[in-house]
Amino acid sequence: MSTLRPHGVNHMALSTCDMKAQLEFWCDVIGCPLKALYWMHSVEGVFHGFVELGPESYIAFVQHPENAKEIQLGITHAGNGSMPVTKGALQHFALHVDTMDELLEMRDRVRSRGVPVLGPIDHGFIQSMYFSGPEGLNLEICTGRNIDAESWIDPEVQGLCQISTEELAAMKAPAVFERPAEPVAQPAPSPGKPKLFFPTPEIYDATMGLPDQEVWDRLSETEPPVSPAG
Repeated sequence: MSTLRPHGVNHMALSTCDMKAQLEFWCDVIGCPLKALYWMHSVEGVFHGFVELGPESYIAFVQHPENAKEIQLGITHAGNGSMPVTKGALQHFALHVDTMDELLEMRDRVRSRGVPVLGPIDHGFIQSMYFSGPEGLNLEICTGRNIDAESWIDPEVQGLCQISTEELAAMKAPAVFERPAEPVAQPAPSPGKPKLFFPTPEIYDATMGLPDQEVWDRLSETEPPVSPAG
């Protein structure tokens, strides 16, 4: 049996209409080095950029020629951490630092680049500050770890979310997965289950119906745009 689970975010991919503005912000204001900038694999006319938070964690940007340019607060963007936005959309995201002193140093760095910062604010299990990035990004930097579920799961909110006692117990201790000897077959689409979007059902079936090895062989692109020195 396995207790395997993801242990971090490898990258968060954000839509942009101005790759240069995003990279300038993330490299200069936030201090993240640029690590990749190339034509997005298998997608015509699209740029992909990566800045590094750490060796296993990045912020990525996707500049598609058909990305919508209009920002609609409450629909496409929240504007700040307390405002509404369309379900499934990014409300805000938070970056981590290890200590309060590092949080204050980041506050001063961001402000020194002319960007207003709200905070820090103490939320009990984390201490946070808030600011905006280009194209309406809603950002937070915080410090804190090891949330105590016994203290921070509110029974009133649990009830409002219609989560039963049994369901809550399962969420707090997810089921262990026993990997079978053979790979699990691709499930057919079913109502209520998430699935990737493709323009037509035929394209969906043709793409998602490919054997895993064929996906690996046909869609993998491993050569960097610039050959390493030497």
